[in-house]
Amino acid sequence: MDNNDAKKIVIFDDDEDILSICAYILEEQGWQVHTYTDCNNIVEKVSGVMPSVILMDNWIPDSGGIVATQTLKSNEDLKNIPVVYFSANSDIQLLADHAGAETYLAKPFDLDELERTINDVLQKA
Repeated sequence: MDNNDAKKIVIFDDDEDILSICAYILEEQGWQVHTYTDCNNIVEKVSGVMPSVILMDNWIPDSGGIVATQTLKSNEDLKNIPVVYFSANSDIQLLADHAGAETYLAKPFDLDELERTINDVLQKA
């Protein structure tokens, strides 16, 4: 598979450990992973990659995951990219719904859950 055919994923999380673990696992599965520790200029960041799926942390600086997701969902070119909202917050389902994300993943998650959630959201997309 050359790079043009690679499945692309964007991960927004301010936790470098989570970014590196997720990137490592997903790259092993053939994903082209783009990671960001903040959601500043989010439309430009996502437009530059045009990923198949986005993982969005709730506590991402500066505006937070809800505003970041709503910004993407209000953009005509980006609104159909599925967003997986992920957080350790116990109200994650409400947060994901409020943000407009397609689904959510509670932290801490295991790697099988991560894969399953991404595959599920891509099948529905």
